Amino acid sequence: MLHTYQDPKTAGILNLICQEPGFERYFFREPQSRLLTIAWNVGDDQAVLIDGINYLFPRQTMLPLMVSQSVSFEHPDTIVAWQFDRAFYCIVDHDKEVSCVGFLFYGAKDPLFLALSSSEQTKFDALLTVFHDEFSTHDAIQGEMLRMLLKRLIIKLTRLAKEQYLDPTLSEKDLDLVRRFNLLVEIHYRKLHAVSDYAELLNKSPKTLSNLFAIYNQKSPLQLIHERIVLEAKRLLLYTDKSTKEIAYELGFEEVPHFSRFFKKQVNLPPSEFKEHIKSNLSIPLPLGKN
Repeated sequence: MLHTYQDPKTAGILNLICQEPGFERYFFREPQSRLLTIAWNVGDDQAVLIDGINYLFPRQTMLPLMVSQSVSFEHPDTIVAWQFDRAFYCIVDHDKEVSCVGFLFYGAKDPLFLALSSSEQTKFDALLTVFHDEFSTHDAIQGEMLRMLLKRLIIKLTRLAKEQYLDPTLSEKDLDLVRRFNLLVEIHYRKLHAVSDYAELLNKSPKTLSNLFAIYNQKSPLQLIHERIVLEAKRLLLYTDKSTKEIAYELGFEEVPHFSRFFKKQVNLPPSEFKEHIKSNLSIPLPLGKN
């Protein structure tokens, strides 16, 4: 079942996808839509392929996904998913309301698998029922009601993510700094590759950032910058026909050998070998297209 709402004023889109057998998403296929996704596995444990990497998607777990992530589910018929674009609800503009930017979304990190307790499952089931009701109610305030429900969904997920992934000693002030750093990396990673670049934008010293991230997730700011660059390089290698030279220049490397050395250091394989290795070892096939 697919519910779609398009705002008559902004043309913003909200989708609710319920257990559709063909549900998957590849970022090169829909460049015009740019949809954030929240996926809920209501079935048994299954594999999910995210940007060429297989993960376990446990039962009764929520998974936030970025606009550029390519995703394929082992059992899409047991997935419930919400998808929305910036025109429908901009999480950056409304960050004071939901506090998810740079953490739940736009954070340079591994996927967040948010486990639901039995009591949380009941709450999300109830919320899903209200979503269904609102999609079938066509009146002047339908869009605002759907936005309100989406905001509630995001806030609940952000709370779960904080409980399950954050050090409880991390203050809200420090978390806000972490989130701002993550968002800046998402915006500038193609051009800015040094920690000092981001420290300057944040009016902090590189050492302050390094100390803070040691508490936050045990990864240094430089690791996070490099991981974001490598993640995009992998996406472009796996899902587009772009050459290594084109990818290198797109990601801010003036010389292809410099990019190739950087990629091999991070991945342990040169770009061309990585592409062949991943495609020959996947249980879920990767389609190829132009971005």
